[in-house]
Amino acid sequence: MRVFVTGATGFIESAIVDELVAAGHEVTGLVRSMEASQKLEARGAKAHRGTIEDLDSLRSGAAAADGVIHTAFYHAFSHASLRTRLRVILGGSPSNIVKRFMEAAVEADRRAIEALGGALRAGSRPLITAFPTMAMTPGHAAVETASADSHAVGGLRARSEEAALSLVKRGVRAMIIRLPPSVHDETKQGLVTQLIATARKTQLSAYVEDGKNRWPAVHRLDAAHLFRLVLEKGESGARYHAVAEEGLPFRYIAEAIGRDLGVRAEGFSFAEAGKHFRWLAHKRVLDLGCGSGLLTQRVVAATALRHCCSSARPGRR
Repeated sequence: MRVFVTGATGFIESAIVDELVAAGHEVTGLVRSMEASQKLEARGAKAHRGTIEDLDSLRSGAAAADGVIHTAFYHAFSHASLRTRLRVILGGSPSNIVKRFMEAAVEADRRAIEALGGALRAGSRPLITAFPTMAMTPGHAAVETASADSHAVGGLRARSEEAALSLVKRGVRAMIIRLPPSVHDETKQGLVTQLIATARKTQLSAYVEDGKNRWPAVHRLDAAHLFRLVLEKGESGARYHAVAEEGLPFRYIAEAIGRDLGVRAEGFSFAEAGKHFRWLAHKRVLDLGCGSGLLTQRVVAATALRHCCSSARPGRR
């Protein structure tokens, strides 16, 4: 199968490319630079220059493919076009720049999904879109049939999921894979990486209240495997949770970080946590429990977080 992958050189995406190439698929990846093109070609894939704001490039990449995996998203200000950055900077009060950037990123994602779906049109060619579990209702385990919550901390992304599902009504074989806050290997751990950096800086590994709030996780190779399975066998309109378990209590994560960094682990009140965690202290982001989907292996235990805190080690464990 000829597969078009957006964001093809990213942390998760590079594993997806490797998974697809190993399975015999012909992969073309969307890249923004010559350096990224070279990295992608070294993995056995072809490069397609463009960005998620370049809708014509997206359409041409999708039109030439038998299926599309869309994972690209503007997680950093520098990823956006100059025009978008200027609009964000000059669009109002400096205090609302982050909000304006997220609005712009979500709008770019929504338009990209519509462009990709339009190029695929009605038929059997699949479109798989990545989505964060942070856009699910907090406080309980979300199931795969649950809709995104526009009021959750990642609720703006609900528009992307709605855009993907609206394509199904037009006959496009669109599916969604929801990724947890920690997609990890031995060198990088999603949002847990930020927790480690905060603990190093403050010499304190904190959790909030009793620390029973849960964070799910998945190894990036398992996530990549799920993307391939959904590409090959997924059901149109379905939502799949790329999680290895319903989530570890946040206190376990904080204590494991503290042990391996040699710093104290301590519980904060919500009021105190705001200064320590900043946006991660938001009540809605504190409990990201998510019901298990297709994956059951490599359940993250607290001891596995030792890989997060030390230098990279060989092997997957």
